[in-house]
Amino acid sequence: TGVGKTELSKAAAEFIFDSERNLIKIDMSEYMEKHTVSRLVGSPPGYVGFEEGGQLTEKVRRNPYSVVLFDEIEKAHPDVFNVLLQILEDGILTDSQGRRVDFKNTVIIMTSNVGARLITEKRVAFGFTESGGDSENKNIKELVTGELKNTFRPEFLNRVDDIIVFSKLDRGQIAQIAVKLLNELAGRLAALGIALKWDDSAVYALADKGFDPIYGARPLRREIQNSIEDGLSEKILDSSVKKGDTVLCEFKNGKFEFNLTDQ
Repeated sequence: TGVGKTELSKAAAEFIFDSERNLIKIDMSEYMEKHTVSRLVGSPPGYVGFEEGGQLTEKVRRNPYSVVLFDEIEKAHPDVFNVLLQILEDGILTDSQGRRVDFKNTVIIMTSNVGARLITEKRVAFGFTESGGDSENKNIKELVTGELKNTFRPEFLNRVDDIIVFSKLDRGQIAQIAVKLLNELAGRLAALGIALKWDDSAVYALADKGFDPIYGARPLRREIQNSIEDGLSEKILDSSVKKGDTVLCEFKNGKFEFNLTDQ
């Protein structure tokens, strides 16, 4: 969890179809009940919402060149997999109004946290190291693959082209993500006419405070929001930082400091 599965799907949509807007995200936690399955293809005739079409079929019909992301697929009701079997096998799905929706120009990605709990328990039990290695990754893949077979039916797994197991993030990767998130923040500030700079001390401090091998990169995003964004917001509100200023972010004496600079 928190290793970038959804972010990778966004990047795939941008790389393949030139825009993140070509990502159709279906949150499968909304389809845990049996009666919600019909929402994917649309309500039957005579029911409320019949004219609106399905939440999946209508989006694909209007944007046939898309990455379709089924997020947290293990939370869906088992009947949802009957719909997915038809898509994965034939690439065609018929909606409630009898229209055939073609999925042949879509890339279908399904994310799951199946096995995440087992990985955490095994790491504690066997003393897996923080740095990891080929043997640990092999153990993780075997654990996850076994759990997948226990969770999903064979006919479903047999129609999936590839199964990719994500390894946990290490400190170096968290530091790289910190730089990426800081660049995104700098882009938002640039729209306000404020330039944001930072040194290595800020990056290493963020990576240290935001590193958690169990929860992935999400604690890092929260740390940037709490330590960097909130601090800068206070500076902007009290007019310490104004349009045209360049701000240097450093980590000194156990806290983040923001100073104006001519760089």
